[in-house]
Amino acid sequence: MLLIANLVRTVAAVVVGIIVVAIVLVLLGASTHNDIVSWLRDAAAWLAGPFAGIFHFDSEKATLAVNWGIAAIVYAVVAALISGLLARAAGGGYGYGRRTTTV
Repeated sequence: MLLIANLVRTVAAVVVGIIVVAIVLVLLGASTHNDIVSWLRDAAAWLAGPFAGIFHFDSEKATLAVNWGIAAIVYAVVAALISGLLARAAGGGYGYGRRTTTV
Protein backbone atom coordinates (compact mmCIF):
# COMPACT_ATOMS: atom_id res chain seq x y z
CA MET A 1 0.00 0.00 0.00
CA LEU A 2 2.82 2.41 0.75
CA LEU A 3 4.29 1.69 -2.67
CA ILE A 4 0.98 2.60 -4.32
CA ALA A 5 0.73 5.75 -2.18
CA ASN A 6 4.20 6.79 -3.31
CA LEU A 7 3.31 6.02 -6.91
CA VAL A 8 0.20 8.23 -6.66
CA ARG A 9 2.33 11.06 -5.21
CA THR A 10 4.93 10.70 -7.97
CA VAL A 11 2.39 10.64 -10.81
CA ALA A 12 0.63 13.67 -9.33
CA ALA A 13 3.93 15.54 -9.03
CA VAL A 14 4.70 14.88 -12.70
CA VAL A 15 1.20 15.94 -13.79
CA VAL A 16 1.28 19.12 -11.70
CA GLY A 17 4.81 19.84 -12.90
CA ILE A 18 3.80 19.58 -16.56
CA ILE A 19 0.85 21.90 -16.03
CA VAL A 20 2.85 24.48 -14.05
CA VAL A 21 5.74 24.52 -16.54
CA ALA A 22 3.27 24.95 -19.39
CA ILE A 23 1.61 27.86 -17.57
CA VAL A 24 5.00 29.54 -17.13
CA LEU A 25 5.86 29.00 -20.80
CA VAL A 26 2.55 30.52 -21.90
CA LEU A 27 2.94 33.52 -19.59
CA LEU A 28 6.49 34.09 -20.85
CA GLY A 29 5.33 33.82 -24.47
CA ALA A 30 7.49 30.84 -25.43
CA SER A 31 7.37 29.96 -29.10
CA THR A 32 5.02 27.10 -29.96
CA HIS A 33 7.25 26.28 -32.94
CA ASN A 34 9.65 24.64 -30.50
CA ASP A 35 8.85 20.92 -30.19
CA ILE A 36 9.36 20.78 -26.43
CA VAL A 37 7.19 23.83 -25.77
CA SER A 38 4.53 22.49 -28.12
CA TRP A 39 4.54 19.07 -26.44
CA LEU A 40 4.29 20.58 -22.94
CA ARG A 41 1.41 22.86 -23.96
CA ASP A 42 -0.44 19.99 -25.65
CA ALA A 43 0.06 17.71 -22.64
CA ALA A 44 -1.07 20.41 -20.22
CA ALA A 45 -4.10 21.23 -22.38
CA TRP A 46 -5.08 17.57 -22.37
CA LEU A 47 -4.53 17.16 -18.61
CA ALA A 48 -6.43 20.37 -17.83
CA GLY A 49 -9.16 19.66 -20.38
CA PRO A 50 -11.93 19.08 -17.82
CA PHE A 51 -11.18 22.49 -16.31
CA ALA A 52 -11.20 24.46 -19.57
CA GLY A 53 -13.68 27.28 -19.68
CA ILE A 54 -14.29 27.62 -15.95
CA PHE A 55 -13.27 31.29 -16.02
CA HIS A 56 -13.01 33.74 -18.90
CA PHE A 57 -10.93 36.90 -18.72
CA ASP A 58 -10.07 39.58 -21.27
CA SER A 59 -6.59 38.12 -21.61
CA GLU A 60 -6.23 34.67 -23.12
CA LYS A 61 -3.07 34.13 -21.07
CA ALA A 62 -4.88 34.95 -17.82
CA THR A 63 -7.77 32.65 -18.71
CA LEU A 64 -5.41 29.78 -19.48
CA ALA A 65 -3.26 30.38 -16.39
CA VAL A 66 -6.22 30.47 -14.00
CA ASN A 67 -8.02 27.44 -15.46
CA TRP A 68 -4.85 25.35 -15.73
CA GLY A 69 -3.80 26.52 -12.26
CA ILE A 70 -7.09 25.26 -10.86
CA ALA A 71 -6.47 21.93 -12.58
CA ALA A 72 -3.00 21.68 -11.01
CA ILE A 73 -4.39 22.44 -7.55
CA VAL A 74 -7.19 19.90 -7.91
CA TYR A 75 -4.79 17.20 -9.09
CA ALA A 76 -2.46 17.92 -6.15
CA VAL A 77 -5.24 17.92 -3.54
CA VAL A 78 -6.93 14.77 -4.84
CA ALA A 79 -3.60 12.93 -5.06
CA ALA A 80 -2.71 14.00 -1.51
CA LEU A 81 -6.04 12.71 -0.21
CA ILE A 82 -5.75 9.39 -2.06
CA SER A 83 -2.12 8.81 -1.12
CA GLY A 84 -2.85 9.76 2.50
CA LEU A 85 -5.70 7.26 2.68
CA LEU A 86 -3.52 4.56 1.14
CA ALA A 87 -0.67 5.31 3.54
CA ARG A 88 -3.00 5.21 6.54
CA ALA A 89 -4.48 1.93 5.34
CA ALA A 90 -0.97 0.52 5.26
CA GLY A 91 -0.26 1.80 8.75
CA GLY A 92 2.43 4.20 7.61
CA GLY A 93 0.57 7.44 7.16
CA TYR A 94 2.06 10.56 8.71
CA GLY A 95 1.64 9.71 12.37
CA TYR A 96 -1.56 7.76 11.93
CA GLY A 97 0.10 4.40 12.24
CA ARG A 98 -0.16 1.95 15.09
CA ARG A 99 0.67 3.31 18.48
CA THR A 100 2.95 1.40 20.74
CA THR A 101 3.23 1.88 24.44
CA THR A 102 6.10 0.96 26.64
CA VAL A 103 5.58 -0.12 30.15
